[in-house]
Amino acid sequence: MSRIAYVNGRYLPHRQARVHVEDRGYQFADGVYEVCEVRDGQLIDERRHIARLERSLAELKMASPMSRAALGAVLRETVRRNRVNDGLVYVQVTRGVARRDHAFPPPGTLPSLVVTARRFDVAANEKIAAEGIGVITVPEDRWARVDIKSVSLLPNVLAKQSAREQGAREAWYVDRDGYVTEGASSNAWIVNRDGKLITRALGRDILPGITRSVLFDVIKAHGLQFEERPFTVAEAQTAREAFITSATQLVMPVVRIDGRPVANGAPGLIASALRRDYHAYAETAG
Repeated sequence: MSRIAYVNGRYLPHRQARVHVEDRGYQFADGVYEVCEVRDGQLIDERRHIARLERSLAELKMASPMSRAALGAVLRETVRRNRVNDGLVYVQVTRGVARRDHAFPPPGTLPSLVVTARRFDVAANEKIAAEGIGVITVPEDRWARVDIKSVSLLPNVLAKQSAREQGAREAWYVDRDGYVTEGASSNAWIVNRDGKLITRALGRDILPGITRSVLFDVIKAHGLQFEERPFTVAEAQTAREAFITSATQLVMPVVRIDGRPVANGAPGLIASALRRDYHAYAETAG
């Protein structure tokens, strides 16, 4: 079955889906995006993802392409047309098409909207989670507003490639003070020796992850302690457990950091339990 993409009001075969050469997303990375999990044909945490998209748009003084209800309908229709039962739906909004000029285009320029969906191999991802992943650390070299989910991801691309070349699946950014900020496409967590979960507090230096926010409900339900504060690479390497969170990876155990095993080098019990129970606390939209 050929894939279908939504592009500015039209559902098109994937191979025919195109945006204008002077779309500002292409020229300037002047756009934002969201990735939402699809599970059993339903969108997971749709409300939270659209709310974060609206926040990103507002921070960049960018117009929304349509109402929240209309966008939700487009997301679900794209999922339906692609017959995605388990997978991902991607939505991207740019400032639109205009003559190339760094300043904002003239008032009335319509934003561009692209939505795609694809299937996801759940069994393969569960196998990865059962083994755990490795991460590397890289210097924090991104712009100062990574709390905005911008399509400007070149530093993330380079970090991910470095991780892949070193046999890892994720890269953790480390700030100038030696503290982990977050992953190239995830939030970073550890479980310290006392069993307390630790992740960096929200600010302009990390993305407010949707999976991260839902996980706090799971943690509370399990009666676990948590703390929002920075942690160093050394603290992570000597932790009881480590893991990442994202819409694509959910709760993914980290078993190696820069080649050093975390604890016994196997997924921890806490991360595995949080992953198992995650969807009981996430929002499901039909």
